[in-house]
Amino acid sequence: MTTNLSFLGAAGTVTGSKFLLESGGSRVLVDSGLFQGEREWRHRNWEDLPVAASSLDAVVVTHAHLDHCGYLPVLTRQGFGGDVVCSTETAQLLAIVLRDAAHLQEEEARWAHESGLSRHHDPQPLFDTGDAEKAIALLRPIPLHESWTLADGMSVTLYRAGHILGSCFATLRVGDSTITFSGDLGRPDHPLLLPPEDPGPSDYFVVESTYGDRVHAGEAAAELGVALSRTIARGGVALLPAFAVDRTALLLREIEQLVAAGDVPDVPVFVDSPMALRALEVYREALHTPSGQEHFRPEILAAAEPFDPGHLHLAPEQVESERLNNPHRPCIIISASGMATGGRVLHHLEHQLPDPRNAVIITGYQVLGTRGRMLADGAKSVKIHGRYIPVRAEVVNVRGYSAHADRDDMLAWLGKAPRPRGVFVVHGEPHSAAALAADIEDQLQWTAVVPRFQEKVRVD
Repeated sequence: MTTNLSFLGAAGTVTGSKFLLESGGSRVLVDSGLFQGEREWRHRNWEDLPVAASSLDAVVVTHAHLDHCGYLPVLTRQGFGGDVVCSTETAQLLAIVLRDAAHLQEEEARWAHESGLSRHHDPQPLFDTGDAEKAIALLRPIPLHESWTLADGMSVTLYRAGHILGSCFATLRVGDSTITFSGDLGRPDHPLLLPPEDPGPSDYFVVESTYGDRVHAGEAAAELGVALSRTIARGGVALLPAFAVDRTALLLREIEQLVAAGDVPDVPVFVDSPMALRALEVYREALHTPSGQEHFRPEILAAAEPFDPGHLHLAPEQVESERLNNPHRPCIIISASGMATGGRVLHHLEHQLPDPRNAVIITGYQVLGTRGRMLADGAKSVKIHGRYIPVRAEVVNVRGYSAHADRDDMLAWLGKAPRPRGVFVVHGEPHSAAALAADIEDQLQWTAVVPRFQEKVRVD
């Protein structure tokens, strides 16, 4: 029986992960993510898939980041009604992420209509809250390490990936073939999470290459501590755009450690992101559940309160967020989104960027075309809500906090598996994917290719 694999996203770019497996009459999509970053890719979110959404039997989601799950409401709008299979913690986080994304889509469409800046006569959201709720109703959490039937002749088993809470790599069995999808593979030294499990035998691997051309370097905690202390000493506000899922929890843990060691002054720390606060609650609850304990490091499980630096203030309401635009005292603000593409952090950037006492501290990967990438690359101004805002605040790019495996991590992980028939390198900028594929060929002596967007290959 012929089995085909199509690369409907995360090919030629970092985002939009979608991989379609077809065998006999069965169709399964592995990940269903939104394209982010440059307009060329974002426009593809509005394009229909090459196959009807209603023809999909199931979707497997490796983890709850938007570029892996954010297209699910679009699928339900287009008629998909099958199971969305994922881990227990991914299901909890995914519900938060999709509801927040739908709200932002609706708000952006409303703002575009009211401002008159849209090119469209009647701007519409890509999906709305109703679409998100339909997608959430399809979630089917499954235990790790147990085979689950997806469709006739197709099954999946999930294993810990160590990227964010609940993240997994997925091994699909299709007939007599196995294909392992790394999702976003974590690092062996993630401050909160256990390292990825070893891969088993697989005929094919589909692996990410976000950091496929480099090795993580630097002492991230020390760099963060220096940047925070320097900003506080000059009376400024340290603004940390942070991914709501995982990165906020990680930064709170790091700041807690830095304050306890006396490396950073004990100033108020604000978390200003409703989604981050809801995700943080999932992390806290998972500390006390058997499934959650499969993901956390022992020292995190043993800590009394691993996510509280001491003067933690939560800002769930809009009025509290608005007060933080002018806090009138040195403080630390953690706010989403992590790449400054939307959310409350935009209002803080509007107010904090023009003041040279302040600092914007970037701690995560910034996709090409996002405001975060522009700031990291030294932009003198950025456009927010239709206006150009001058960048006079210090911009600090703290490297080393990425939750993605780097080149050496990926090679070491793959090297624990027997030689497969082939490796497909995806989810990276072109130079990064090409570099990792070359290293797999050279160091492991395996066949590795970088597939093109919408390319179809046989994997039977």
